[in-house]
Formats: sequence, C-alpha cells, structure tokens
Amino acid sequence: MTLLGAVWRSSHPGPTLMVTVLTVVLGIAVGLPPIRLAVVALAVLAGQLTIGLSNDLLDAERDRAVGRLDKPIARGLVSTRAVTTVAVACAVVGFVLPFTLGVGTGVAHAVLVASGLAYNAGLKSTVASVVPFVVSFGVLPAVVTLAAAPPTPPAVWALGVGAVFGVAIHFTNVLPDLGDDARTGVVGLPHRLGRLRAGLVAFGALGTAAGLALVGQLTTGGTAERQSGIFAVAGAAVVVALAVVGAIAVVRGRSSRLLFRLIMLAALVLVAQLATSGAALTAG
Repeated sequence: MTLLGAVWRSSHPGPTLMVTVLTVVLGIAVGLPPIRLAVVALAVLAGQLTIGLSNDLLDAERDRAVGRLDKPIARGLVSTRAVTTVAVACAVVGFVLPFTLGVGTGVAHAVLVASGLAYNAGLKSTVASVVPFVVSFGVLPAVVTLAAAPPTPPAVWALGVGAVFGVAIHFTNVLPDLGDDARTGVVGLPHRLGRLRAGLVAFGALGTAAGLALVGQLTTGGTAERQSGIFAVAGAAVVVALAVVGAIAVVRGRSSRLLFRLIMLAALVLVAQLATSGAALTAG
C-alpha cells in the first residue's frame, strides 16, 4: 500500500465522500455557480478528511487491541506523524477556504468540523454521542446556502432533515462495530440502547427525514419546486419502504452489514430527493 493510499484509507473515505457528494448535490440544487460550488466542496472535503484522519489517530490503540486489519495506522502501514501532518494541512484548508465565500459559510463550516472533532475527542463514548452528528449534518445545508452570493439562510425544514439524517448516520456507523467498541470501552448512545433499539432508531430517523423533506418540498419554494412534487412523493415513499423493511430485518436479527447496506441505500434515495428541492432549500 502506498503512503497516499494508506492516508486515504485512514480518512474514513466512505463517510468523507458521502458528505462531500451531499454538499455538491445541495449546491447544485440551490444553483451555486461552478466556482463557488467547487470551493465549498473542496472546503467540506478538507474538513471531512480532518475529522476522519483525527478519528483514526485517536483510535489507533483501540484498533490495534481488536485487530482491525482495515486500519493502516494500527497496522503500522503509515506513521502517525505523516497522518497528523496531512490532518493539520486539511484543517487549515478547511478553516480558511470557506471564509473566502463569506463569514456565514466560514462560521457554519467551522461549527461542523469542530463538532466532528469533539466526537472524536471523547463524546463518542458518552450518552451524548449523537449530538455531534445532529449538529454537523444539521448545519450542512447552511454551509451550502450561505455560500451563495448574496448568502441565503437555509429553510428550517432543510436544517431539520440534516439533523435527523445525522441521527441515522451515527447509528448506522456504529451498528457493525458494536462488538469491537464494547471490548475497547466505547459506550455511546447506540451501545447503551443495544442493537435492536439502535437499528430501529436508525431506520426510524431515515423515515422521519424523508417525511420532513417531503413536507418541505410540497409547502415551500416556487412553482418549479412544487411541480417536482411527484419526485418528492416517490422518493419519500421509497425511503419509508426501505425503513420499514430495515426495521423488520432488525427485529428478525439480520446481520449488521445487511442493515448498513439498507440504510445506505435509503440514504442515497433521500439525497436524490433533496436534489429536486431547488429553491425550497432556502428561506429566501
């Protein structure tokens, strides 16, 4: 494995790319010009790399203890110094770049990244482990809409969808690792609830997010947004159906990996649903 590959593998590439793609989707939906879209996407990518790399740096000892073969730092494939250097560089880029688009975007993105770092630093092992996800995903629409010229605050429903989506993402991320986390002393909210209730919360949150998005799309925005209502209804119906299937799978004790895939599929549909929202995503 090359140095670059090891650093990339240490950044939690799946979630990093997911949040970056979600940012691009939201930016296109609200009509950001290409340059502003590229800047906000690069800023969010840098911020997510910072969060992901710091997570693996802080968890290196835990990962070694449970034999995580997918963790380059724990396996000694890359030095902590190299990963720390990249993480710091990404942190600087992620902090400075958004301010070139405006103070609002800069502050919103700083809150997003700080929340993720707070999770890594200790909140992940507390009953408040879900809070950083609620904050980070809740503020993401603001990072995008405030990047417009002139900046526009996000619609309240968009903030709500982001926050509830964050709940689903947190519980989804934890499900496959409940056993390893328990052995290394990580006891966040999903761990305290247990696999059954944690899985139900994850799917319930996705269904709720789809419902909020549907209400927002059908009751706000201009004529064009309301005319896309058929896509909003279809998207919400698919997400809710997947949530129901997932909840049944949880009750029947299906594997955590299957549940993870179902949640990710539902999340992709939800993102596609948001892509049709257009101006309804803003409060203006």
